[in-house]
Amino acid sequence: MIKTYKVMLLPNNKQRTKLFECAGVARWAYNFALEQQQVNYKNGGKFLDDRVLRKRLTELKHKEEYKWLNDYSNNITKQAIKDAYIAYKNFFEGRTKFPKFKSKKKSKQSFYQDTDKVVITDTHVKLEKLTSSKKKNKQKLNWVKLAETDRIPIGKGIKYSNPRVTFDGLNWWLSIGVEENSKQDNIQYSEGIGIDLGVKDLAIVSTGQKFKNINKSSKVK
Repeated sequence: MIKTYKVMLLPNNKQRTKLFECAGVARWAYNFALEQQQVNYKNGGKFLDDRVLRKRLTELKHKEEYKWLNDYSNNITKQAIKDAYIAYKNFFEGRTKFPKFKSKKKSKQSFYQDTDKVVITDTHVKLEKLTSSKKKNKQKLNWVKLAETDRIPIGKGIKYSNPRVTFDGLNWWLSIGVEENSKQDNIQYSEGIGIDLGVKDLAIVSTGQKFKNINKSSKVK
């Protein structure tokens, strides 16, 4: 079972600037992939595989005009292209409408982090390539403080999935899936039980267990 954890980030000013830049790179790559699919479709093609799109982007990075892309994690553009590919494929196979291009003002600011590169401690998360400098004092920029300590499971054997960094208009958040074992004891009952539904209490079981009626609580009222 994969359980998703969502924790607010507490970036400093420099980190906040880099997070917005990373989200902008993801948006650009998504729109690039969508445009390539659109042009290909108008020329009579079906749809382009995401590997083909990534290869085209790699070729662009060698051009002076697009060298700025090399300053950011390759996994950001890689996943953005994959997201666009999936969205376009769903359209092409009739499951959804044509996916919209992402705008800076209206679209959700977010980007992906590679599961093998993300590092989580009790208090911080290390994001990939917020700085390209190898100096130790500069590398600190990659470590973003978490608003909650000991919130996300860490340690050997922990498997993460689909780490995403998103901005909700006010704060930055990290959402990440953690593979967890769900073990439930198989309880065997030899006798039946009776359940009495009521108004004051939602239910009273013959074993004596009571379930409160939440509609009577002040919070729900």
